[in-house]
Amino acid sequence: MSVEINVTGEVVTARLIGELDHHSAKGMREAIDNAVDLNMPSLLVLDFGEVSFMDSSGIGLVMGRFRNISKLGAELHIIGATPQIHKMLKLAGIEKLAKLEGR
Repeated sequence: MSVEINVTGEVVTARLIGELDHHSAKGMREAIDNAVDLNMPSLLVLDFGEVSFMDSSGIGLVMGRFRNISKLGAELHIIGATPQIHKMLKLAGIEKLAKLEGR
């Protein structure tokens, strides 16, 4: 799993690639949090378009990023999730925290 960070104005986009599980989540959290700390965005976008598998670690990653971005008064959007991942996120109540757009 890897993450590619793109900063455009006040928007930080993190494109997640591969499998999102316990082993990959820590490095991704650190990369995203570093980008947020450096750029203080008004919007954080998590792009799940290239995530092939996600376990509960993905829910934790999203919830932690929501907590961090909320402290800045910023928003969180999740885009590109497969139908299966979109369903997991909805069942976890993520749509109450972030704008959730599937494929």
